[in-house]
Amino acid sequence: MRDLDGFVAKLDLDVDSAGICQACLSFVAFPLDADEREVKRAARQMTPMLWEEGLAESAVAAVRAACAAGVPDADEALRELESKGARSAVARAIVIHLAADLAAEARAHLRLLEVARERLGAAPPEWN
Repeated sequence: MRDLDGFVAKLDLDVDSAGICQACLSFVAFPLDADEREVKRAARQMTPMLWEEGLAESAVAAVRAACAAGVPDADEALRELESKGARSAVARAIVIHLAADLAAEARAHLRLLEVARERLGAAPPEWN
């Protein structure tokens, strides 16, 4: 497959719809900004658990939908998922992509909390 990350980004799959434990996914999300080798290690370790937990169904369904839509490389990705499952590079790429989404959501949530805290003092006491 030429561009696995680009292919996975085209899938209709997100953290909320994937049906997986976000706490488990966080083990892959934590090292994203620091250590690529650690991300790959965590993805190899966590993908089989997430796959069994429900990612298999949602990931295969998303890749099948990509096949039906004519997305390049979707047929090859589907064959790999069906033959190797959680041990495939496609499955690991999906987990890393979902982990990046989870990390982005967490950063956005933290920024929102910071802004809210700064403005809390401006609210009348009866609103707190």
